[in-house]
Amino acid sequence: MKLPPFRRDPRPDSIASLYGMIVAQARLPCFYRDYAVPDTVNGRFELIVLHLALFLRRLKGESEKIRALGQGIFDRFCGDMDDNLREIGIGDLAIPKEMRRIGDAFYGRAQAYEAALASMDERALIAAVARNIFDNASTPPAGAGALAAYVQAAVNHLTLQADEAFIRGELSFPDPAGIAAPAAIS
Repeated sequence: MKLPPFRRDPRPDSIASLYGMIVAQARLPCFYRDYAVPDTVNGRFELIVLHLALFLRRLKGESEKIRALGQGIFDRFCGDMDDNLREIGIGDLAIPKEMRRIGDAFYGRAQAYEAALASMDERALIAAVARNIFDNASTPPAGAGALAAYVQAAVNHLTLQADEAFIRGELSFPDPAGIAAPAAIS
């Protein structure tokens, strides 16, 4: 078989790079220290899901090529979750059930964030963040308001980034340390 010389599809590298940036952002110590996100397996999962949902939301309505990039990143997320489940000792027979649970969790959270963002209601966004990130807190903790402000800043920040940058594997999020929490909601 003869392979075309020097032909290389950069998409797998872009997908790995973009997913790596999403995970790196979700793991910033500031979220756990300043925003009081629980520094647990669930807390870290929730922040990855949040950042992935925000990025995929940005890709909606774009060209088929860009949406395909988003699908590749979601597939990479699923592969990463599968790998993590196996690493913590989940057996082969239980993996499909756990992956279904993870998929349901992702889609449920993505819909909740989308609904809150589409409503442009700060209280709805704070409630979605509190429910998902802060483990169904009945009274939103102070970190929920700050994290909701960060989510809105991230949406705005992602909107300003060009599709071509994503194709090259370039992505940025705002610095969470620089986001001020909104005034307390009464």
